[in-house]
Amino acid sequence: MQTADIPGAVADAVRGNWVDRYLPAGFRPYARLARLDRPIGWWLLLWPCWWSAALAAGPAGSPLPNIWHLVLFLVGAVAMRGAGCTYNDIVDRDFDAKVARTASRPIPSGQVSVGRAKTFLVAQLVVGLVVLLQFNAFTIGLGFLSLPVVAIYPFMKRITSWPQFTLGLAFSWGALMGWAATFGRLYAAAFLIYLGGVLWTIGYDTIYAHQDKEDDAVIGVRSTARLFGTNTKPIVAAFYAGALALFAAAGYLAEVVGVFYVALALGAAHFGWQIRRLDIDDADNCLTLFKSNRMFGWIVFLGLVGDSLTRAM
Repeated sequence: MQTADIPGAVADAVRGNWVDRYLPAGFRPYARLARLDRPIGWWLLLWPCWWSAALAAGPAGSPLPNIWHLVLFLVGAVAMRGAGCTYNDIVDRDFDAKVARTASRPIPSGQVSVGRAKTFLVAQLVVGLVVLLQFNAFTIGLGFLSLPVVAIYPFMKRITSWPQFTLGLAFSWGALMGWAATFGRLYAAAFLIYLGGVLWTIGYDTIYAHQDKEDDAVIGVRSTARLFGTNTKPIVAAFYAGALALFAAAGYLAEVVGVFYVALALGAAHFGWQIRRLDIDDADNCLTLFKSNRMFGWIVFLGLVGDSLTRAM
């Protein structure tokens, strides 16, 4: 069965995704609301958490990051990304109904009522809270501090051309959490990897936003894609370069060895590949390159883990 033949299938979901193929019909609208059919979002939320936990392992005297923390961050990333998407869809339901790519989402298409979406949002937040409470008190407090940033994000596209900056502040918060979970406090290295994550997010989400720039212009939604326009390639390249520099500085402060810098070189090559291939007028191209940032996350994470193992020898 093709995705188009499945009732309620979302227009921009991958054909034959596991939600549409395997979940009972009654669960599908909620899984779509949480974007479980599109895992790239929780991967991008997870990576700063895992990077920070891996970066902290060496200074903490461990050859590997805390495995329990990695599991908690994974569960928390899936739950909170789902909660964030649900909240965004509630807030943006009128905008989504006017954009071809998003009109088939569960709320604007009528699959899920706003009331039920709010109940589902609370359920996901409860899961996130249970995960958060497994950490030390400092990390718990830090987690709560992220909520105002998450809450204002959907409104930024209405008032600024830089909503991607606010998304970066929210999506990179895990870079602070991973370090705090290890040490119960924050050091400069954590702030540097956080700032690097913010620049990385602005870069990849600008690419993503080029999919909707025509519709956004019609309905008055603002973005860095519209702001940068034909200058997107060099500007995104600059954000990516800044992210790499900040990651390198974080590694220096955490006293990494050469393995991590080799990984960053591979990451730079990956960024270069993205910029060379980018076609801002091809929505499929933009989506493919946006999703490729999962690979960048793996490169950095494995570089940090390899670095800690090397130092432990």
